[in-house]
Amino acid sequence: MKTQIKKLKAQALKLNKTTRSNVITIGALVIAYLICMSMIRGGNMSNLLQNLLVAMCYYSIMAVSLNLTVGILGQLSLGHAGFMCIGAFTGAFFSKIMVDTMDNVILRFTLAILLGAAMAGLFGVIIGVVVLRLRGDYLAIVTLAFGEIIKNVLNVLYIGFDSRGIHFSMKDTASLNLDEGGMVVIKGAQGISGTPRNATFTIGVILLIITYLIIVNLVNSRSGRAIMAIRDNHIAAESIGINITKYKILAFSISAALAGVAGVLYSHNIATVQSTKFGYNTSILVLVFVVLGGMGNLRGSIIAAIVLTVLPEYLRFMRDYRMLIYAIVLIVMMIFNWAPACINWRKNHSFKDVFWNIINKFKKVKEEA
Repeated sequence: MKTQIKKLKAQALKLNKTTRSNVITIGALVIAYLICMSMIRGGNMSNLLQNLLVAMCYYSIMAVSLNLTVGILGQLSLGHAGFMCIGAFTGAFFSKIMVDTMDNVILRFTLAILLGAAMAGLFGVIIGVVVLRLRGDYLAIVTLAFGEIIKNVLNVLYIGFDSRGIHFSMKDTASLNLDEGGMVVIKGAQGISGTPRNATFTIGVILLIITYLIIVNLVNSRSGRAIMAIRDNHIAAESIGINITKYKILAFSISAALAGVAGVLYSHNIATVQSTKFGYNTSILVLVFVVLGGMGNLRGSIIAAIVLTVLPEYLRFMRDYRMLIYAIVLIVMMIFNWAPACINWRKNHSFKDVFWNIINKFKKVKEEA
């Protein structure tokens, strides 16, 4: 009886710690949002940083969603940009053809987000059924191929809309045979242009918080524990009756759907959406966010995405040395996150202790001066 009570107390303490951590993360996002909005209204934020605010949001959503596959499920995926591409084109296509029909901007943008997430999630299920029996390098290669296929198919796809419906072609716009007054929506390599720019920093932060809550609730649920059991020991999880395929597809499809949400946010933030923007480099960039922030660490993924979105832009003045500093920062952060000595140091020194030590040192320096 005493043992059971101790176990219940330990579980309660763990839940309280998790809840406290989640509240701190969401509170930090809200505070950061309020600070940014006050700076914008006061004219204290540069145009460069203002232009990066929405980018920080959709890259953070991408990093958190990929962390579900890479960090929590333990499967290396290099095709995450493909799901973002599907979401971006689906959302942009819907908004483009409905812009004159649906006057309610909030409703139209919400439906675009839902459609983008649903389409990306559907492809996540399809790809998941096919490839998630693979592991390691084989899974990485196949998902990388999927991302490249999506990019290249959309690069030669032409879609038009007229009174007879939607027309498809993989040749040129003339082969669509549109009626007079018809509209070409997707123009091959030119992509989609003229998408309503409905994405704002406020919407981006709301979507980021929703994404974070979805993943956190999944991780702390029964399904989340099964997913982490698969990550820790694939054979042991299967031996106790966990449906490996089911939970892999669940994690992969949710991750893909959230990447689709990031794609819709991206497509409604710029004037033109082109498939070439969603290539191999984008997938690797998002993977860097996950690895740098810590695999399985959602808060770290958000911080890494924000820092690595802002840092390259502010290092442009250094020209040839910009990428060198960028690489050094990556190496230092990788060592800090994964070196055994650094891990032991972080266990023995909390952020609070380090903060007060720095404050005390400054006080001593002032007193000696």
